[in-house]
This record gives sequence, C-alpha cells and structure tokens, in this order.
Amino acid sequence: MLVIGVVLSSLFVVCALFAPWLAPYGFAQSAADGVRFPKVGAPSGAHLFGTDRLFFDVFSRVIWGARTALEVVVLSILFCVVIGVPLGLVSGYFGGWFDRILVLVMDAVFAFPSFLLAIVFSFLLTGILGGSVIAVALSLTAIYIPQYYRVVRNTTVSAKEATYVEAARAIGASDFVIMRRYLFGNVVQSVPVLATLNAADAILTLAGLGFLGLGIQSTDAAEWGHDLNRALPDAGSGVWWTGLYPGVAIVLLVTALTLVGEGLNETLNPTLRRRRLLPVVLPPREPSTRQEVD
Repeated sequence: MLVIGVVLSSLFVVCALFAPWLAPYGFAQSAADGVRFPKVGAPSGAHLFGTDRLFFDVFSRVIWGARTALEVVVLSILFCVVIGVPLGLVSGYFGGWFDRILVLVMDAVFAFPSFLLAIVFSFLLTGILGGSVIAVALSLTAIYIPQYYRVVRNTTVSAKEATYVEAARAIGASDFVIMRRYLFGNVVQSVPVLATLNAADAILTLAGLGFLGLGIQSTDAAEWGHDLNRALPDAGSGVWWTGLYPGVAIVLLVTALTLVGEGLNETLNPTLRRRRLLPVVLPPREPSTRQEVD
C-alpha cells in the first residue's frame, strides 16, 4: 500500500510543481494566438480533455488543480502541526486549569460535523481574506487542530510519567528541556500518519467547499471541486469530459494519500508492523558415519 500510494502521490506532486511546464495553457486561459478556444469542445488533439463552458482547457485545469490542492493541503497541515502539537504538549505536560479549558474547547469543536464547521469558517474567512488559498487552508486548519491536539496531549499524559522523564527531573532538567528533548520526539510519532490521513480528508473537504461555491473561484486558481460544480449543467446534455477528469483526479489523489497513511501506520506502529521472514534453507543431511561397536 505504501509503495502504490507514494507512486500515485508523487505523480500529483510532479504535476503540482511543474504545472507551468506540463500544462499547455494557463488555468484561466481561454484563447491562444488570438484564437478563442471552442466552447464545450470535445477532446481533440488541440485539447486532450476538451474545453468547458468558460472556454478553459480541461487538461490544463486538471494539472493546475493539483498545485492548488497541494498548496491548500500543505498549508493546512503546517498550520495544524504548528498550533496543535505545541498546545497538546503543553496541555498534557502541565495539566491543571489550562488543560481542562483546552480539552473543553477542543472537544466542543470536535463535536461539530467537520464539513459543516468548514463551511462556517469558510463563510467567515472568505469575507475577510476573499476566496484565496490562505482562506481555504485556514478553514481546514480549524477543523483538524483538535485531532492533533488530542493525539499529542493523550500521548504526553502517559509519557510524562515514564522513568526517563523522572530521571531528567532528578538531574535538574527544566520543564522546557524535558518537553523539547525527551517528550517531543516520542509524542509526535503518530503525527505523520495523522497528517497523511488528514490530507486525504482535506482534499475531499476542499472539493466539497468548491462544489458549493465557497472555495476558490475559477479566475483565482484551478480547483477540481469548483470545476465539478460548473460541469453540472453539462451532465444532462451529453458533455461528459468537463466533470469526468476533475472527478477522477480527486478520486486518485484521495486514494493515494489514504494508501500512504495506511502504509505508514503499518510501518511505524509496532503492533501492526509485519516483518518479512526470509526462507531458511537447511543443507542436506549427511549420512551417519558412526561405526557400530560390538
């Protein structure tokens, strides 16, 4: 699973990083050399995936959409790690009233349906920052921070009572040194797996926001969910290419990230880790040379 997921994910990463060279046109380009693209044109040699109602090249939109998805996912996970991991570490280590307040707030946020909460934050942030990548990334950050906080906090609560932490206190290490040198490396082992699984869910949430018209607009960046929204009127008229290729891109990327997350979980989790046993070949048994004694 890990190998297949990494290969598929690498394909989208390459498309995202080299989109200006791989895409034949810009994400909002509707003409080339003074000639306007055909409206809802079928796939052809000039346009491999056809064109949509806004005269945009679908193939170029799919490739540029990989860059948008990568930017949103990386920013949202980065914000979650920077905010959620330190909060969980400090809360689990010190406890007290600070820990109780944070647990109450995070549980309250976690109790809401994640997609509904993303819609609410998208409404608020779009009015402030507009339909930009930063606004959508912050909307996703708000719904994933409680997961990072809960994982790191619960691990810290159990790890702070370990013998090596008591030994660090005995030699006079400060609380900051204990958290930085002795606890941090042990409590973040589950974060890469959680980040990968959240990345797959973030792609679906981003597509859902774009499909509802709350995400990134067509002229700001290419976004697969928004392209699916614009492809709805085409479904009843026999135009299949405007919605097929963005939908396939979403399915493939979500599947790839899910496989990476499950593969990392099996690799890093010692309770699920399976070691490949090498076959043991024994040499042929030699005939006995023992002499009989009368």
